[in-house]
Amino acid sequence: MKEKLALLDGPQAVTSERGDLFTWPIITPEDEAAVLEVLRRGGMSGTDVTRLYEKEFAAWEGTKYTLGFNNGTSSLQAAMYGCKVGVGDEIICPSITYWASGLQAFSLGATVVFADIDPETLCINPQDIEHRISPRTKAIMVVHYLGHPADMDPIMEIARKHGLKVIEDVSHAQGGLYKERKLGTIGDVGAMSLMSGKSLVAGEAGMLVTDDLELYERALSLGHYEMFNNSIQTDYLKPHLGLPQGGYKYRMHQLSSALGRVQLKYYDERCVEIRKAMNYFWDLLEGVPGIRAHRVADDGQNNMAGWYAARGLYRPEELGGLSVTRFTEAVRAEGVPDCSAGCNAALHTHSLFNTRDVYGHGKPTRIANAMRDVRELDADLPVSEAIGARVYSIPWFKKYRPEIIEQYAHAFRKVAENYTDLLEGDPGNPATLGGWHFFRHTR
Repeated sequence: MKEKLALLDGPQAVTSERGDLFTWPIITPEDEAAVLEVLRRGGMSGTDVTRLYEKEFAAWEGTKYTLGFNNGTSSLQAAMYGCKVGVGDEIICPSITYWASGLQAFSLGATVVFADIDPETLCINPQDIEHRISPRTKAIMVVHYLGHPADMDPIMEIARKHGLKVIEDVSHAQGGLYKERKLGTIGDVGAMSLMSGKSLVAGEAGMLVTDDLELYERALSLGHYEMFNNSIQTDYLKPHLGLPQGGYKYRMHQLSSALGRVQLKYYDERCVEIRKAMNYFWDLLEGVPGIRAHRVADDGQNNMAGWYAARGLYRPEELGGLSVTRFTEAVRAEGVPDCSAGCNAALHTHSLFNTRDVYGHGKPTRIANAMRDVRELDADLPVSEAIGARVYSIPWFKKYRPEIIEQYAHAFRKVAENYTDLLEGDPGNPATLGGWHFFRHTR
């Protein structure tokens, strides 16, 4: 019997209370005690707890060096500096990502060349990298977008062929696996946000991980003056000890590092439950027309860590051309409030990367920092420009409660299987879907 959609005055698919199904982060008395210990002794601006956190994070990540930051944005800038990105240089970055994956290149005197994404992984497309490389290219920024591991093997092959550094932005995928290797350890350096909306939380913080001593010490020198001391081993840095080379103050706040230590302690077991819930949701929707899972096989060699800002892939051609806007409207009516169209908007379409003179060069900063007009390469980013109409958000379950998850999955199935009822009155998609601060929590 055909079901009547809630948008058209039928019953809702989701009837259960949400409870703590989506509550994140999980804060316990142990977290509170750790933070209060620092607060009560006035240790907020110290580094003792942060040093412990860095050591524990290195052991967990499997890298020689870790460096805590005040946020993910500064950790990514430091990763660029560690890779010797400087005046006149270029980094290659996917256009679909949060701005902190690439914008800091401007402050280093460098610029950004955008590459297209793969429509299935939503990560940088390895096949769209090589033709964007120039003699000024220094690094490739790889974003494991929305928790999905990028295809690292061909990216690393291209980087080694051309002598480029690879920076992994792991802000959406802390602890994720690609072919049994932890994300952030495959390229030359990994950097990530640990703010309160991510799956791995330290309140408001960032972390850099690497096995390269020189890269680590360069990153440290940019904004960690108290650690830029006689322990430095890189010869050309030694004459300049004591002051931050970039003039920044990037250390992690110790209330964050105290929280981060406790969160890391339980992170892997919490991720297991998240993945069990998320994969169950998608398993229930296998074969439903118009919608596809954005995930990897959770097979022990690859996984989505604790997921992040989860999305599904939309196939309007299988639903009579129904717009993703209309589709998500109907799903919300079924009792799924956190279902919306789009993802991050394509960065190359923003005026900041086209016309804005940030530092008074007398020309747009993006080309003032470049040896060529890199904006010309933006003409060939078709997937990035169209992806907003082909993705939508799904619930990001934090608990495995199959009876409730089944209701949420039924909401999506119900709408997809009754799409013909929505075609009449479909307003279509707006010109732009998504935005620059699209997710409720950003890094």
